[in-house]
Amino acid sequence: METRIERDPLGEVAVPAAALYGAQTQRAVENFPISNLRAHPLFIRATAQIKKAAACANAEIGRLAPDRAAAIVQAADEVIAGKWNDQFVVDVFQAGAGTSHNMNANEVIANRANEILGGRRGEYRPIHPNDHVNMGQSTNDVIPTAIRLAALDLLGDLQAATAELADALRDRATEFYPILKSGRTHLQDATPIRLGQEFGGYATAVEAALTNLEATRPRLTALGLGGSAVGTGLNAGKRYRKAAVRFLSEQTGRDLYSAPDLVAAMQDMSPFLDLSGALRHLAVTLTRIANDFRLLASGPTTGLAEISLPAVQPGSSIMPGKVNPVIAEMLNMVCYHVIGNDTAVMMGVQAGQMELNVMMPLIAHELFQAEQVLANGVRVFARRCVRGITADAARCRHYAERSVAVVTALSPVIGYLRAAEIAKEAVASGRTIREVALERQAVPPEQLDALLDLAAMADAAEW
Repeated sequence: METRIERDPLGEVAVPAAALYGAQTQRAVENFPISNLRAHPLFIRATAQIKKAAACANAEIGRLAPDRAAAIVQAADEVIAGKWNDQFVVDVFQAGAGTSHNMNANEVIANRANEILGGRRGEYRPIHPNDHVNMGQSTNDVIPTAIRLAALDLLGDLQAATAELADALRDRATEFYPILKSGRTHLQDATPIRLGQEFGGYATAVEAALTNLEATRPRLTALGLGGSAVGTGLNAGKRYRKAAVRFLSEQTGRDLYSAPDLVAAMQDMSPFLDLSGALRHLAVTLTRIANDFRLLASGPTTGLAEISLPAVQPGSSIMPGKVNPVIAEMLNMVCYHVIGNDTAVMMGVQAGQMELNVMMPLIAHELFQAEQVLANGVRVFARRCVRGITADAARCRHYAERSVAVVTALSPVIGYLRAAEIAKEAVASGRTIREVALERQAVPPEQLDALLDLAAMADAAEW
């Protein structure tokens, strides 16, 4: 590979001749051959958006010459468009705080801007990565701002997927409302419920998780940009900060604002913990729902088989005709992964020390990955599972009619102990509650019919 020689504060570095990045990025490549995982494209875009806003702000307040600012903006726009994603080569597990990622962006934009002005890669004239592209900034305020922007972009997609799932569950709830079935508590027979009520409960839980996701947005839009190294704004200043946040709001289309306490914005990564916690909330809810689907669809001849999940692929390499609940199983795995990511985010957030949290690269990677994987998993679950669920109404009613828990409706009339005796005899004899109650003349037949009306029991809350 052809190389060029660049210098940084530590000395000479051989950089691939064709690379847009430079010496500090190359050192990071050599120092951190850890995972082969690279920065998320939206993280790259967010970082370039910040560089563009900074250049516009510095030009507006007279710090940066207009020709330099224009070249930086043009180069940043190319990065924002994804043109140079292959030049972001630093492993996600890198130097603390994300200095390597920030310098990767500074060097790519500086080299490209110099080319625009007729210069050559690696010479950094007339535009220098630190002096011009990074003007008024520090890794310490750039990286948490970039995390916020990328997290918000990914959050929108996740919210759309979650809303789609909630709608799909609501549709099934409406379709299945007429179907009566046995409720189950402790995995044992319980009083009757409508299958539509069961699915309505799932929809409500997903909607609650969606509301929780939305509640994390306000803290993500409060930026520490302009705080520079420790939140005091050294080398940045108030005029720059206001202009940079304004330009960033305009180009992202978001209502961003400067955090009221820049030191706290530097120290405290809890807004990302809030978002990660909301992802965990959704993951836990989805795990429960997916597990219920697997139980309700178990069988088809030796399980509950009250619902059927869409058959999307053969289920066994040895058992012909077997079909497994693979979409629900996939969602379980996604959720376990997201819960693991949340643990890593939590550990990263609590690891902040004094004026900086150096674990930001970890927080960013785990958060972005969780948002993206969860959005994809939820969308597939809605489209390839929930939308295609069918129900066996006859089987559901059969279980409901044979459930010993329907004796609960007799308890207010004949007493708990006498009702329990009827239930015990029904289980021992294999007969229904209705049959045993008639035999024992517990109540008159016409009253028994009214008390054991499955629909009345399921709709008792409406009376």
